Amino acid sequence: SMEDNSTTTYFISSQSFSISDIIVIVAYFVLNIAVGIWSSCRVNRNTLSGYFLAGRKMAWWPIGASLFASSEGSGLFIGLAGTGAAGGIAVAGFEWNATYILLMLAWVFVPVYMSSGIVTMPEYLQRRFGRERIRMYLSTLSLLLSVFTKISVDLFFFCFLVKICIKWHIYFRTHLYLVFLDLCDIACVKILQKNGKLSCLITVSFRCVISEAFNKIGGYQKLEEVYSKAIPSKIIPNTTCHLPRADAMHLFRNPVSGDLPWTGMTFGLTILATWYWCTDQVIVQRSLSAKNLSHAKGGSILASYLKMLPIIFIIMPGMISRALYPDSVGCVAPDECMKVCGTEAGCSNIAFPKLVIELMPSGLRGLMIAVMMAALMSSLTSIFNSSSTLFTMDIWKKIRKNANERELLLVGRIVTVILVAVSVVWIPILQSANSGQLYVYIQSVTSYLAPPVTAVFVLAVFWKRVNEPGAFWGLMVGLVVGLTRMIMEFVYPSPRCGIYDPRPPVLKNVHYLHFAIILCALTVVVVVVVSLLTDPPMESQIKNLTWWTISKERPKPAYLGDTHENPFWARVCCVNAIVLMCVNIFFYAYFA
Repeated sequence: SMEDNSTTTYFISSQSFSISDIIVIVAYFVLNIAVGIWSSCRVNRNTLSGYFLAGRKMAWWPIGASLFASSEGSGLFIGLAGTGAAGGIAVAGFEWNATYILLMLAWVFVPVYMSSGIVTMPEYLQRRFGRERIRMYLSTLSLLLSVFTKISVDLFFFCFLVKICIKWHIYFRTHLYLVFLDLCDIACVKILQKNGKLSCLITVSFRCVISEAFNKIGGYQKLEEVYSKAIPSKIIPNTTCHLPRADAMHLFRNPVSGDLPWTGMTFGLTILATWYWCTDQVIVQRSLSAKNLSHAKGGSILASYLKMLPIIFIIMPGMISRALYPDSVGCVAPDECMKVCGTEAGCSNIAFPKLVIELMPSGLRGLMIAVMMAALMSSLTSIFNSSSTLFTMDIWKKIRKNANERELLLVGRIVTVILVAVSVVWIPILQSANSGQLYVYIQSVTSYLAPPVTAVFVLAVFWKRVNEPGAFWGLMVGLVVGLTRMIMEFVYPSPRCGIYDPRPPVLKNVHYLHFAIILCALTVVVVVVVSLLTDPPMESQIKNLTWWTISKERPKPAYLGDTHENPFWARVCCVNAIVLMCVNIFFYAYFA
């Protein structure tokens, strides 16, 4: 699907990269490699605490920046813009919903995790329930989700951007470069610390492309009008799929006919967000590296504010891109889409790169592509680091109980290479999934696998009576039901425009966000029933491991975080959290 031919570069034909663009991109590569090598050689990277948790010495601002960067990657610049181009602003709900879940992470889950003294999320469940099978299952599931919804997507878009720049389409060279970097999210923080001028240049160039995009359409007031007229010249007769959605500027959409129904975006999305922000290793690992609980809270608040920005800087520019270039970004005819982006499913994912290439001057164009690559790299390094943590601490240590730190670090890096290889195999499948909208693909796959994990973690933290048999069989039932739906999605893919939909009613009529609600509720019922029918957990499986049994004593072991707070900074965090929620509610009401 990534073969080099005359059709797959059609959408960039009107602009070509100048020497200055290439110089900027090469400079970025050199800088990134240099920081990666420097990060690899640091002494504290040769210990498990330094490698996996940055020695628990992180302040609130790099935690917040890392939480934001780790959650975005390709989803920020390409996925969100692409879905915005295809359907309007409703996708912003995925960003804004995170506000309340991030606060729950810092105020509820992190205190429990710090008190329990865990390093990984599967380790928490093993201590909470007392047996290895749940921990092993969750480690394996987390690795699979990383491959299917994170690594493969980010690698696809990284190769996509590289091909835009230099028409270099060979996957493995790019992947070897990714592995060459030390795969550490802390390096991204160091780049920000040591390269303030570069950050200023990135900010200026980013504002330049957004400002130029809005100027092209006559300002924000004209967005709805120009978007509604973004109709490609080549359409499929007797269909309406070429027409922009009438509710494009509405955040809350019809619960039955809406592409992102408000019921699913309110309740189903909350379930997915709780899994991602409060139980996923990639994210929680950032907060567990905090100096203390106040810094973890400050990081969540900063990340929440940053999550409000993409609607202006990413989603609306995606809509503008469709308005300016409807024949490429908004194509619906399969043969036309093949000419534009090399896939029949649709080309909305090119919305933001198209905007950058067409509107930015030489030099700044290259810098913006470098910015998108930087976001991808930040996401990938976080995922690789956290995935290697899961494998080494939760799987390899069980196989090799006497493994030393050097062996564990080596295994972690080998796992990274394996994850890359598996992700490459999956790329052709995801490329044409969900009408070419990769962001929707990510959320749908998550809806089929994550809700049972959310249910078990929430019950483990808030209900002392839940036990290992209940949690295990809840996860197993949820896995079977979720996998059944996911397999059906790939067996019966969504038909292209103008083709009869032969899918079963459970696929056509049950939105994936509504399915997440059903799956989570089913898991809760199974966990509760089995737990009540079996013996309660032991006292050792509850102490310091639930919200109601957090220890009030100062932590002693090296891995335990500090759950105590200075009263002044605790109040500062609470006041900021209230202000944050007020701002979030205002945005929801304004765009509802």
